[in-house]
Amino acid sequence: MGTLQNGLKAGLKTTWTLGKVIFPITILVVILQHTPVLPWIIELIAPFMGIFGLSGEAAIPLVLGNGLNLFAGIAGILSLDLTVKEVFIIAVMLSFSHNLFIETGVALKVGVKLWVVLVVRLGLAALSGIIINLVWSGGGEIARYGMAPKTEIIPDGWLEIALLGVQKASFGVLQLAIIVIPLMIVVQFLKDRHYLQKFSEKLAPLTKVIGIQPNASLTLVAGLTIGLAYGAGIMIQAVQEDGVSKKDATLVFIFLVACHAVIEDTLIFIPLGIPVLPLLLIRIITAFVLTIVVAYIWKRSEQQKGKEVPITNA
Repeated sequence: MGTLQNGLKAGLKTTWTLGKVIFPITILVVILQHTPVLPWIIELIAPFMGIFGLSGEAAIPLVLGNGLNLFAGIAGILSLDLTVKEVFIIAVMLSFSHNLFIETGVALKVGVKLWVVLVVRLGLAALSGIIINLVWSGGGEIARYGMAPKTEIIPDGWLEIALLGVQKASFGVLQLAIIVIPLMIVVQFLKDRHYLQKFSEKLAPLTKVIGIQPNASLTLVAGLTIGLAYGAGIMIQAVQEDGVSKKDATLVFIFLVACHAVIEDTLIFIPLGIPVLPLLLIRIITAFVLTIVVAYIWKRSEQQKGKEVPITNA
């Protein structure tokens, strides 16, 4: 019973915290859509968005998601009429690169270098957008945002525009609550039953595949299940107490940049009307391939340096 209450409390607190971001941003974006400001900004950015197969206004959720967090990016999406392909590309890009300020701060605390975090995150986001645009020719239909209201009628006057913004924002927060509250209850259950610790022990052999030591497994599990920002405390503590090296911490973060909060970050995209299974597979495959390649190059570099032992005169 205590687990349910604590999970429910955490879910409501998280919904309130994130809702305070989503609600005003959604209203603001809807209002800006009906002013000369947003069209002017979109016109400036539009040529660059074409590289990713996105319209100019698609820059809004990308900027919000990277500057604030994933939920702010979703708020931006909810306020726009985008195609399924556009929403999917934005979702993949934001999966790799979002909440840059907070999550980069977490990476620095764990011992990962700033340039590594920024190059990997922004690089993966840009590359994924370009590749998906070139490879996928479908998804031209307008995306349906779950319970979000359909905007068939153009609002007349500021009052109707404001009401439309409130309506969209309310549905966005409601969708968030439906997903986040049960998720936080499950996370609380895993924490109370020490399943996260047990899972990390089971995962230890898998860490060898991606070239890290078993003592980094708890850091990996925390990031995979809870996320970089939510799991920051667990990850920092694990690095300090388990003696995780800077190399392993960097490799774990490279993996988690591509694939963290794997349940939550996948589920929250469901209401946006996009195929989430390909989104999940892209993240997992990218995480494994990228980390294995970096670990291999790092190991070869260390071996090469070991061979280059300076010769001293007797």
